[in-house]
Amino acid sequence: MQKIMTIKEIPSEERPYEKLEMRGASALSDAELLAIIIKCGTKEEKSTDIAMRVLNQHTSGLIGLHKLTMKELQTIKGIGRVKAIQLKAITELSNRMAKATYKERINVHSPSSVASVYMEAMRHLECEHFKVVILDTKHNIIGDHTLSVGTVNASLVHPREVFIYALRHHAVSIILLHNHPSGNSTPSNEDIAITKRIQASGEIIGVTLLDHIVIGDGNYTSLKEKGFING
Repeated sequence: MQKIMTIKEIPSEERPYEKLEMRGASALSDAELLAIIIKCGTKEEKSTDIAMRVLNQHTSGLIGLHKLTMKELQTIKGIGRVKAIQLKAITELSNRMAKATYKERINVHSPSSVASVYMEAMRHLECEHFKVVILDTKHNIIGDHTLSVGTVNASLVHPREVFIYALRHHAVSIILLHNHPSGNSTPSNEDIAITKRIQASGEIIGVTLLDHIVIGDGNYTSLKEKGFING
């Protein structure tokens, strides 16, 4: 039976902690970075072995971490409740960091700039989330709010809810966002109908609908660019 090498028996320059200190985080593989989060292995396996199994649990590898549930993580040998919580926390933190970074460095003047802010947070969601983003006179994002979770249709998305939130936060203009869990960002007929309905309501209230962006898996569609929003 082959002896399992422990972390202490691995040369110090190849241990995840020491390797990061000496060569920087970018020098570590995905498995090594995850091993640092997982911290300790079992009697039979190193933490890097468990990390590799986590990465192989989903066909998308590292990106698949966003899609694994707590229960699914805990089916992996070596991952209990605490480690599953730690892994879900780090994936959520990565989403928020990406979003905060983009917000700091871009001006929201194009569909691509808006999509870049929300892509990482929304591309992995397993059901549709409909969000309103509110902007000031300089097109800075003041805030955003998820209005519904589930299939986006007229019965779930009411202009009233959109503009109550927008007016409460003194929005000058708004952008609508929702994701397609299929990964295909092509807008449906229902998406187009909702867009036209909310634009018409905004013209009466005095809050401009700048765009409605559908987020796919690494791709997006702007209904403004497609000609479904006037002005």
